Amino acid sequence: MGGEKRKSEKARLRKGINILISTPGRLVDHIKSTKNIHFNRLRWLVLDEADRILDLGFEKTITVILNAINAECQERQNVLLSATLTDAVTRLADISLHNPVSISVVDRDLRELYLTDEESSDDSDSLSDDSDFDDDDDDDDDDDDEDEELESFAIPEGLEQYVVVVPSKLRLVCLAAFILQKCKFETDQKLIVFFSSCELVEFHYHLFFQTLLGLAATGQSPSGGPRLAFLRLHGNMDQEERTAVFREFAQPGPGVLFCTDIAARGLDLPQVTWIVQYNAPSSASEYIHRVGRTARIGCRGSSLLFLAPSEAEYVSSLASHKINTSEMKMEDILAVLTRDDSFQARRGGGQQPQAAGSQETQERATVLQTLFEDYVHSCEGTVAWAKRALQSFIRAYATYPRSLKHIFHIRLLHLGHLAKSFGLRDAPQNLDGPPEKKKANMKRPDLGRKAQQQHLAEALLSEYASGLEAGGAKARKQSRQAEPDGELDEPDGELDEPDGELDEPSSADSSSDD
Repeated sequence: MGGEKRKSEKARLRKGINILISTPGRLVDHIKSTKNIHFNRLRWLVLDEADRILDLGFEKTITVILNAINAECQERQNVLLSATLTDAVTRLADISLHNPVSISVVDRDLRELYLTDEESSDDSDSLSDDSDFDDDDDDDDDDDDEDEELESFAIPEGLEQYVVVVPSKLRLVCLAAFILQKCKFETDQKLIVFFSSCELVEFHYHLFFQTLLGLAATGQSPSGGPRLAFLRLHGNMDQEERTAVFREFAQPGPGVLFCTDIAARGLDLPQVTWIVQYNAPSSASEYIHRVGRTARIGCRGSSLLFLAPSEAEYVSSLASHKINTSEMKMEDILAVLTRDDSFQARRGGGQQPQAAGSQETQERATVLQTLFEDYVHSCEGTVAWAKRALQSFIRAYATYPRSLKHIFHIRLLHLGHLAKSFGLRDAPQNLDGPPEKKKANMKRPDLGRKAQQQHLAEALLSEYASGLEAGGAKARKQSRQAEPDGELDEPDGELDEPDGELDEPSSADSSSDD
């Protein structure tokens, strides 16, 4: 999980180890500062997440590591591992491998392709060569790098992929209903819910913790069902807290982990049955790494992608990468609320409850939405907190690559409905906060009154003023209408005489000053 002290790591190196797992930066640090680290008996060098190592700027670091290893050990086996095979993997292979063998697990077909020296020096798709690829991608110069790369994705065989299209105003209720369905009415379910930012993780974690777990604490939830357990994991948490969350989520039993893409790579979380992508990933590669947290090592798992109606075309984008999904109906997810009496709508005395159906489902969804809104509007702090989370969502929404802008564009968002998904009853008029808005509104009337008073004062200062200046637009209009008749010629001539008279006090003043 990171955050280990260098001194304790040095102590373990002195005792001798068989397997060393390290980040590139920390390994270079030990190469430069630890005298007891040697590579003369190294037999295997494994570079995991090869597609991201160079993207994160570790090319120079990897070169330092390889030079240090080559100085002590020439004969060894190098391995590059990645769920996506891209140009970055080939670039890293050129640095670290000699006569590489590419093993691709794509379309459930295991193939081995032996590359000669000439092939390895060709274009970047040589390492991940596949008969299903076309060579016409170079013509799309305007696309993003992610689309220009020839990628092959290894999808677990036991993974079932679903997508649900949900209007923005029902997203929050639908997510809560899905969690209740899996964790309260089914057994042995572990869920990982991916969000696009740390603020969104914190908001949904505390909102669900206070509302859904609050029902359980008051005894309103069904008894005998599995206990809900919410956890969170993101980059703003310190190392000790991240480690504690990781260990707790790895324990047997149901659990829901809200996280960012920090958990999409490098973490082996056992017994995860569902991956929920509440915010759509920005690339097919990111999608693959998220869903790769389940259906591991021959196990079965499922994934669910939330999309708004305006984002439904994203399914076709995934299909172009041979990622096929099945549709899950929103009504089927919300129907679970009819099994929980906590969300039963209040009715008048003597009125019989209706049978379970679409009308009752809508009523119970409204009750759950009201529960969220009541908590958010319980104080000014939670309202401001929800607004910050909404801001974070909009900022993240604006970062989708150009190739997906026609699907994920801010102009396609309905801010009023989107505010509902954050427990806000109305769309915020000013996301920067109300103080600035009030300050701006206070300035405008003052400036208007000051300008008007100054204009009137200037008009009254002249003893020869005609009075039209103080009359406003109507008086000016009348003056323009009267001008052709010549009525204003006489006052204009009279203005020359006062100008001369005003010069005398000025000269007197100047002489007295001298």
